Amino acid sequence: MSIILAPSILGGPFSNMEKIIKDFDQSEASYIHLDVMDGDFVPNLTFGPKFISDIRKYTSKTFDVHLMINRVDKFLQDYINAGSDIITFHIEVNENIESNLQYIKSKGLKSGLAIKPDTNWDTIIPFIHLIDQALVMTVEPGFGGQSFMNNQLLKVEEIKKLSKDKNLTLDIGVDGGIDDLTGPLCINAGANVLIAGSYLFKQENLISATNELNKKFHNV
Repeated sequence: MSIILAPSILGGPFSNMEKIIKDFDQSEASYIHLDVMDGDFVPNLTFGPKFISDIRKYTSKTFDVHLMINRVDKFLQDYINAGSDIITFHIEVNENIESNLQYIKSKGLKSGLAIKPDTNWDTIIPFIHLIDQALVMTVEPGFGGQSFMNNQLLKVEEIKKLSKDKNLTLDIGVDGGIDDLTGPLCINAGANVLIAGSYLFKQENLISATNELNKKFHNV
């Protein structure tokens, strides 16, 4: 599986989002990660489908949309229409999981399931044949800038082993506290999609920081 850096806009100022998207568009990253939070499933509120639709015109990069929301089925079509390429939602929502995954795939998008730190990795097994990506949260979902949880690497290893045993082509993503030190740990554990936000926005130049991190991950 190829290594994919998915820079997250969550760590940047929303007041300057046009420039941020254009910077990521100029970078070597192939994904842009969009964290949707509803203030219900998680205690923070970010943006909705209109925002995604508005920034879609600034890039042709893959929009990796992470829904941290309840009532996924109610809003799913809106996020598809907005220009998402991958839609991942949380298994903890526990509502129409199979039909939502099937619907995403029926529209030609890639589908994913995310799991919180307290959720057992094997909860995704009944749906493994319907997902293109398993997303392991390495922080508690809801806020950027948290510290990386090393114990979540065990989940990455188990999911990687399962995908090999079943001969599946499955992307394994990690989201939370990813930087130049934690990213290689995740890659060595079996992850190939690395979501980095706060770390990139702390650097002097967003484009060069993204390219440097992308190069480092590819050299692991």
